[in-house]
Amino acid sequence: MAPMLQAFWTQIISHLQISDLAVAALVLFVFSAVAQRLTTKGPMMWPVLGALPTLFFHLGNVYDWATDSVTRAGGTFPYRGMWFCSAYGVMTVNPANIEYMLKTRFSNFPKGRYYRERFVDFLGDGIFNADDQTWRHQRRAATAEMHSARFTEYSADTMRELVHRRLLLLLDRLSAAGQTVDLQDVFLRFTFDNICTAAFGVDPGCLAVDLPAIPFAKAFEQATELTLVRFTVPPFAWRIMKYLNIGSEKRLKGAVQTVHKFAEKTVSDRRAEFRMLEGSNERSDLLSRLMEADLKDGAGQGGMECKFSDKLLKDFCISFILAGRDTSSVALAWFFWLLHRHHQVKERILDEIWETIKKRQEYEVCHGVDDIVFTVEELKGMEYLQAALSESLRLYPSVPLDFKEALEDDVLPDGSVVKKGARVMYSIYSMARMEGIWGKDCREFRPERWMKNGTFVAENPFKYAVFNAGPRLCVGKKFAYTQMKMVAASILLRYHVEVVEGQEVKPKLNTTLYMKNGLRVIFKRREGLATLQ
Repeated sequence: MAPMLQAFWTQIISHLQISDLAVAALVLFVFSAVAQRLTTKGPMMWPVLGALPTLFFHLGNVYDWATDSVTRAGGTFPYRGMWFCSAYGVMTVNPANIEYMLKTRFSNFPKGRYYRERFVDFLGDGIFNADDQTWRHQRRAATAEMHSARFTEYSADTMRELVHRRLLLLLDRLSAAGQTVDLQDVFLRFTFDNICTAAFGVDPGCLAVDLPAIPFAKAFEQATELTLVRFTVPPFAWRIMKYLNIGSEKRLKGAVQTVHKFAEKTVSDRRAEFRMLEGSNERSDLLSRLMEADLKDGAGQGGMECKFSDKLLKDFCISFILAGRDTSSVALAWFFWLLHRHHQVKERILDEIWETIKKRQEYEVCHGVDDIVFTVEELKGMEYLQAALSESLRLYPSVPLDFKEALEDDVLPDGSVVKKGARVMYSIYSMARMEGIWGKDCREFRPERWMKNGTFVAENPFKYAVFNAGPRLCVGKKFAYTQMKMVAASILLRYHVEVVEGQEVKPKLNTTLYMKNGLRVIFKRREGLATLQ
């Protein structure tokens, strides 16, 4: 019987043509695709290729496509990438799921190997890229130093100096010349100078009136963008390019070397300065504060070796610059674009600025806006401005999408099963556009949703995950709001900011929600205080 069956199959196979096999494969492919479409929530997951084809066709509007997909799926859907790439998990906008990951089961959802591996050449073990004990150590130190009175005063002074000695002088020149400028670029230069001064105690000078090209700043920007390429290509592709030192990986290596050389020299010089001064100096930047606190801790424990090595200090400060450079600058660009489209909000902010100025005892002798420098306390009192900035960040979050990686099998509150190694993505951009979260007016720019009886009231951070939430809540949140409010109030007090008509304003596909084409504007000087009354 066996020889007969063997002869039968041999005969069948001999009559099969390549075309028959192709047709069979096509039928199997179509059947699998139809079955997936009928049985699975969310966007189309193709056989073998997973979500890649669907994603490819929506690269031009990926954030809105993700919003539509998660809405149709009821808030959460499973996804997978190409076979053999270990890319699978769920996408969610459910606040309960997000709280579960970021707080309740925080230890089971770290940044994970996938994220760290892609950023390690650039960020090393810095706080932005760290997990576990390395992250906890840096987090405790950053929280203690950034919330100290000394750093708070220093950072406010550096902000004021940069706003009044650099930013406003630049805008005066642009206004007098009637010159258009990319506002996003101006804010990126401002925040880079500000964050480098706060982190390293070094001013790169990006915001000089001639808007110069700064090698460190350029290398930092290139390192950021080229690192992101690793998230958009299969792992084997960028690993091969790195091994061969070709393409984007070769350019990334050069940019990272420039950034690290600058940071290493800064740390080394500061360490030498501390030794010369026997462990203390008058500097108040974050690098100096961490170094001083670390040396004191070591001395207090019998001269133990410092917990912050030079490498870890370098990695920490680079992470701090990355977190502080893009987020506030991009947020301010979207904020001014929204004010251009909502004049009533801008007028109410101007009213609040005017009321703040009128409370000053020296108001009667204040003859022009150039005399006015806002204090931190005055900025705190501008609650409607804070509401408008928060509303702008709700609609256009600086980090539109984030994800965590599961260490062990788990089940989210909505019943979604998460396997070990899966990534749980959550779209902060999409959450703002969910009626079930923010109401039927969720897509409207309405700062009033943040105001209760004339006072700003913060939202649940798991519903509004713009500054992260849980143990990883952004340590620089207070710094960011002070910075944004100082810039916004100082500019609005002095200038009309007119957006050039006809330009396309849309998000860029990136880990930060850049405007793809920037934002061209013209600054026109206001005529004195009287125009605010």
